[in-house]
Amino acid sequence: MKLGEQWGCNFAVDDAIVVVENVERLMTQEGLSAKEAARKSMDQIQGALISIGVVISAVFLPMAFISGSTGVIYRQFSITIVAAMAFSVLVAIFFTPMLCATLLKANHGSGHVWAPFRWFNRVFERGSHGYQGAVKKTLKNRSIVFVIYLAIVGGAGGDAHQSAERFPAGGGSGRDDDAGDTASEF
Repeated sequence: MKLGEQWGCNFAVDDAIVVVENVERLMTQEGLSAKEAARKSMDQIQGALISIGVVISAVFLPMAFISGSTGVIYRQFSITIVAAMAFSVLVAIFFTPMLCATLLKANHGSGHVWAPFRWFNRVFERGSHGYQGAVKKTLKNRSIVFVIYLAIVGGAGGDAHQSAERFPAGGGSGRDDDAGDTASEF
């Protein structure tokens, strides 16, 4: 249940971050007040938040209906995740925009940025431009990238085949003389 609680907290924080970041973006880019930005933000992302909650619940809810001893283990985990996800979506839709409208203030850009942040921003911008350049090159050379992808997948498949030969499923060494020594059932 501890893992379920931890995941639930992560979901709640993630949903709240999505809302706060979108409100802040609207305030900065469109010059809206916090209240207007919170309203517009919810118009933009409310459907996405609900969809995320439904999909994650659809993944974890069936685990609550597994029978036997395995079901006992997974049931608590599943119910905790689904309940936390539902709570997270409700908080992100109702409570977080209210906090944004109340607590966020417009940044009028004083121009002064602390030196470590200036350094970080420069490094981040260089990395961002480098990544964008790499993506553009990748999109221009799709056939070469596809051949590289096929080579990687083929290599992984060949490695998996060799591993299966070296380490048979029964747990033995693969030699015929010890074939009866180990019994394996799934």
